[in-house]
Parts: sequence; C-alpha cells; structure tokens
Amino acid sequence: MFITKRHIPRRTFLQGMGVSVALPFLESMLPAQTPLTKAAASSAKPRFVGIWAPHGWAPTYWSGTMPGSETSKSGGDFKLGSIHTPLEPFKEQVTVIGGLDATSSMPPPGSSGGDHSRGAAFLTGAPPKKTAGADIFIGTSIDQLIAQKIGQETLLPSIQLGIEDPGSNTGICGWGYSCAYSNSVSWSAPNKPLPHEINPLVVFERLFGDGSTPEERVARKETKSSILDSLTHKVARLQKNLPASDRTRLNDYLEDIRELERRLQIAAKASSEAPSLDVPFGIPESFDEHVKLMYDLQALAFQGDITRVSALMIARDVSLRAYPESGVTTVYHSASHHGEDPKRREEYHRINRYHQQTFAYFLEKLKSTPDGDGSLLDHTLILWGSNMGNANQHSHVNVGHLIAGGKRIGVKGSRYVAAFGQPTSNLLLGIVHKFDVQNASIGDSTGAVDL
Repeated sequence: MFITKRHIPRRTFLQGMGVSVALPFLESMLPAQTPLTKAAASSAKPRFVGIWAPHGWAPTYWSGTMPGSETSKSGGDFKLGSIHTPLEPFKEQVTVIGGLDATSSMPPPGSSGGDHSRGAAFLTGAPPKKTAGADIFIGTSIDQLIAQKIGQETLLPSIQLGIEDPGSNTGICGWGYSCAYSNSVSWSAPNKPLPHEINPLVVFERLFGDGSTPEERVARKETKSSILDSLTHKVARLQKNLPASDRTRLNDYLEDIRELERRLQIAAKASSEAPSLDVPFGIPESFDEHVKLMYDLQALAFQGDITRVSALMIARDVSLRAYPESGVTTVYHSASHHGEDPKRREEYHRINRYHQQTFAYFLEKLKSTPDGDGSLLDHTLILWGSNMGNANQHSHVNVGHLIAGGKRIGVKGSRYVAAFGQPTSNLLLGIVHKFDVQNASIGDSTGAVDL
C-alpha cells in the first residue's frame, strides 16, 4: 500500500490562543509513494527515560530473579522477583541487571560519609567533587549526551521531572557536599545541574505552549475550559483531509490531552482548597496521582515528538514520604533502614513493589500507544536505578538496575544480566551506545554492559 499525497509536514502544530499543540505522527505525513511498512519503521524515533529511586531495593526480594544464587550467570530463563511482579505483563521487554558496583561514585579512600549526597552519580557514573561552593563538578549525565544526539530536532531537547520538592536545599546537604548533587540527576555539563519540575501543571503548560496572558489562563481555569477549545475549528478543518486511520489516531491523542488536563484541574482545585496541607497549587496530595500524571506527561510528550528524552526523580534521597497505598505507613528512608528485622524488611519490600506497580502503569501507557512499526514502549529505553545496594548498611555493592522497553532500539529483554564487580558506569556506557553515542567511556567505566 502507498500514500499518494503528502500534505502535512511532520513538525506541524495546531495553534490557538497562546496554545501550540504538536501533532502525533500520522500516515498523512509520509512522502508520496512511500510503502507504509518501510515508512513506519523509519518514522519512529528512539527515546530515553532515566528514573531515579533512592535507597535501592530490599535485598533478597529482587536478586533471586535468575536461576540459582546471586552469582548465577546471565541468562534469559529467569523469574521476576516479588518486587517486580507488577511488571510480569511486560517481562519480554524487561532486563534486570544485578551486581553493579557504585562504590566508585562514593567517598575516595581516606574519607567517609555523604552516602545520601550523591544522587547525581546515577546518570553520570562519576564521583562528585566534595564542595559546598560554586565549584561543583561531577560529569555530564547520559540523558544529556543522548539529548545532544537525538533531541535537537524537537521543541524540547529533554525534560526533567520530580515528585518531591527540594525545598530550601541550596547549601550543604551532608558531609560537605553541595545540595546540587542530590537536587538533580540530570547534568548538561559537569558543573551544570538541571532543575527538576515537580508541578505537573507547569509541565503541561510547557509542553503545550500555553503562552497566553496570566489573565487568560486564570479565566480559562475558572471556566474549566480546555486549551483545546481554541483549536476546535482548526482540528475540524484538518480532519476533513485525513484518512480514517489518521482521524482516529488524532482523536485519541487529543482526548488523552483533554483527560490529562481534566485531572490536572482537579489536582489544582484540591490543592487550592486545602492550603493547610501545605500542598503547592497544581500538585496532587496523592503520590499515586502525582506520579501517574508525570508518566502520562512523558508519554504525551513522546507521542507528539515534543521531546525524546526525560529524567524523573521518584523521590529525594533521605525521603520522608510515606506511601499508604503500599499498605505501609513507615516513611521511605526509615523503612530502608530495617535493621534486618524480617517484618520491617518486608515492609520495605512492599514499598519497592508499590513503586514498580506505578511504573507498570507507565509501561502499559507506552505499550498501548502505536508508534511507527510498533509501540512507544518498543522505541523507548527506560532505565530504573539507584546508588544503593543494601540501604540498611549504606552498601553500594550489588546495586540493582532495571531496563524496560527498547525492543526496536536493540535491547534484548526477558533476561537477567550478571554484572558483578562492574561499575555502574559500564551500564551507562552500554545504554548510550544504543543511541549511537560513541563515547569511549562514561565516568569510571571499564567496558560496556551488553544489552
């Protein structure tokens, strides 16, 4: 089958009153006489997501994801551990990496402390310079290396998201280390951390170009109208010239935007009506709703090709947040220091599993969204990781990481990779190579983990 006419440029935006909505990929954007099978494969673009979760995973609840003991060799015949059971529907696109060593990003010989002051090592693979001044230095994070390679054609080369407010953390965050190292996992240069936006309403307006005046935004929010309302006539006019498949895809995309906007309005209303809860305007009180909004925003940004790279901080190190949805009321950091008490260790395991449950929501969203010759999940490589192995002991050995998606990028999936003794930077190097970033090394890497 061939497309007989190209009448929509790929970088088309629907623009209204201060609004600019990028279109998802449509068949009508293909050049004339292009076979659909070939065009679908070439139209999809690779994406990358880095998800940071402090404190690691509860030992023994995830490291049994391969046959035998922790020293088992890599292989595909593995069973997901109980922490990762929510990911069972996506097992074919999940790779668990065990044995990685993050001690290289920890204090140099002769010094100590600051274990919770080095989150930035997650995507840089490098030790931070011990300083509380302006002379911070660590390394460029791989999300920014990837954005330099694949993000220059998009409206936003990358986006940085977070869930917890860093508050007044602008000075020293422990043992003489600048708070910059724990406030951001995304660094555009060794001395330039990028801020993470925690307000989904702000992210939404950034993605969809709400450049209207403050008065117009307030008026629209008061009437509960949508940013799409000013585009109604343009959408109708565009759809007249689209084939049925493109009309369906465009309708689904716009409905996703409208539904997300509705949820954001509910969150904004709830936060404005409960000032005593100290919840900033637009930020849901519920972690569950907050993180799902952030996942949906990333999916929409990828679908509209607004960006192809994102980084998300699920929590802050030494997090004092509780997750009652997990069935545990102990705060995150305290739960990680379980003292090897079986009951408390089980509680921490339940928090870990709950995080994977919300992550599964994101994977399902990507899997159900068509993209080129597959789905968004097929074309998105997602890294979930930490800088802690056994957080109870502040151990940085056998730090668990997880890769999801990336089938069309060449990630094998459905397997366990034993990387005992290898620095975490070896994994980062293996990832950037999947995006044709030809760095010889990342941080203290000694080679590349085969993905």
